[in-house]
Amino acid sequence: MYKVEIGSDSGYVFQALAGENKYIMDAKSSGGSPLDVLLAALGGCIGVYIRKYAEGAKLDIGKIKITVQAELSSQRPVSFNKIQTQIDLGQAVLDERRKAALIEFIKNCPVHNTLKGAPEVEVKID
Repeated sequence: MYKVEIGSDSGYVFQALAGENKYIMDAKSSGGSPLDVLLAALGGCIGVYIRKYAEGAKLDIGKIKITVQAELSSQRPVSFNKIQTQIDLGQAVLDERRKAALIEFIKNCPVHNTLKGAPEVEVKID
């Protein structure tokens, strides 16, 4: 089971603790908000799957850059309308068959599947 604990002493700054890793979210800043972290999680998961695919296919993929962007809906409930990702594989060159296979492999990323599946979110107050 995955578990993240989030705390805040005051204001809109939140500290997330996942295992021994700490993340800071600031809902009032221009970056690092919870929504930014959600997009970063998707990009990070895609990156892991790119590396897994390259390893399995014995492809030499060095530096990669993944850009994830989205716009919030203007209607309630507020959510992202569409999330767009752009992958830059740097110097690696893939033919169209490999690109299509990589995209299909990436779609197995758990963060992608979670967003696509709209899981039930249960909220309790102690």
